[in-house]
Amino acid sequence: MAQYLLLIYREDAAVAAATPEKTQQVLKEHMAFQDRHAAAVLGANALHNTDTATSVRADGSGGFAVTDGPFAETKEALGGYYLVEAVDLDEAIALAKDLPDDFGGGIEVRPVRVFD
Repeated sequence: MAQYLLLIYREDAAVAAATPEKTQQVLKEHMAFQDRHAAAVLGANALHNTDTATSVRADGSGGFAVTDGPFAETKEALGGYYLVEAVDLDEAIALAKDLPDDFGGGIEVRPVRVFD
């Protein structure tokens, strides 16, 4: 079995505009996804919006530049992830297709790289 990250992208503006009922509904749908796929889900976390991000970059002279905000401004931002185990990419994609619509974004499926 291989491991994959299901990276959940969403629109921060849609999250900010969501009613408490919509937020609760999405949370319930994620809990249901986790129940349906308990054998495959190895871990999961949600992230705060990008306005809470801090970016750290090497400055080229041995130091670091630390700035508020994400690396780049974008309409969709990483909102959370699932670490899953799947037989192959097709199975990982099937899991991604079963995730709830998370505030207008999409899912990126990436295999976890294993170093020997």
